[in-house]
Amino acid sequence: MRRLALSVVTLAVVAGGLTACSEKERWCEHDATDTVVANSYCEKKTLGYEWEDDSSSGTKVKTKKSKRSSK
Repeated sequence: MRRLALSVVTLAVVAGGLTACSEKERWCEHDATDTVVANSYCEKKTLGYEWEDDSSSGTKVKTKKSKRSSK
């Protein structure tokens, strides 16, 4: 009986740890200034605001293509 209880507790701890590691925290930012704002801006899909997440890579670089004028 003690062995069963220990197995159940171990399984619960492992499952809880896996869930916590797989969740990513995210927040809403103003795209142009990278200022953290209320989540409601992103939830309403307001132009100029985007969700950011706590990605482990941290190497995401945003690039914008400029228009070339033909002369």
